Amino acid sequence: MGLISTRKSVRHKPRRLITEAVTVVIAGLVAFPLYWMVLSAVKPAGEIQSADPKPWTFAPSWDSFGRVLSMNGFGRYFLNSLLVAVVVVTLSLLLSFLSAVALTRFRFRGRTVLLVMILVAQLVPVEALTIPLFFLMRSIGGAVPALGLNELGSIMLVDLVFSLPLAIWLLRGFVAAVPVELEEAAKLDGASRLRFTWQILLPLVLPGLVSVSVLAFIHAWNDFLFAKTFIISKTENQTLPQAILVYFKPEDTDWGAVMAASTLMTIPALVLFVLVQRKLVSGMDGAVKG
Repeated sequence: MGLISTRKSVRHKPRRLITEAVTVVIAGLVAFPLYWMVLSAVKPAGEIQSADPKPWTFAPSWDSFGRVLSMNGFGRYFLNSLLVAVVVVTLSLLLSFLSAVALTRFRFRGRTVLLVMILVAQLVPVEALTIPLFFLMRSIGGAVPALGLNELGSIMLVDLVFSLPLAIWLLRGFVAAVPVELEEAAKLDGASRLRFTWQILLPLVLPGLVSVSVLAFIHAWNDFLFAKTFIISKTENQTLPQAILVYFKPEDTDWGAVMAASTLMTIPALVLFVLVQRKLVSGMDGAVKG
């Protein structure tokens, strides 16, 4: 038996080495833009667009970060982006979880059609909806000013709508993976459906909730299109991706500041990913299996 297992391990070793090599190459390709962004952010002013770049021998400079951090209103823009992301994540978790429970545990007419429509909503190009959404937000602002143009509420509402379909589909797989017998056993022990949902089902689908939270955060945090479309004249309500436009000039773009601002924008998402990486990996694995 020992000889057979040794032969199998030797036979599978080249395949494993090839897999690991391919994984390293893909990881390098994915990480290279991030590396180049950070590298450009710490380069001196004249080094970024130099005809003879020096990727290893230049003296790092923090001037680009200084220009970004000293930008008028930078803190306000950062907090605006953070507020939008936190609200979108919170509402996405609540609504997607309840929707996934309803679509999985209840049988009602039109359930399949509703599931298909949720999937179709993901196929519509966002750019094609920008102009209709602009007029829609302008109309909503007449009735609910907090959700109208030039208000953060408009960005929150639209980001939430575009985050929900994928979130519902992800969580639906996790909820469906919980055996129905578990709910029946809870009922026999005297637990109501509401108690089972919040005290038993919710902890079991926690990896899925983590995955949804990360995806919703990245979508809301990086949103530029809707922020640029809806925040027109109220500059104090601009978000960070929109504020970076100040460094893009027709003839002289400040690429150092652009890269520095992009690096600072990456930090919150990176920190969130590091904190929840284990739950995120298991959550994605469960979504694929579901």
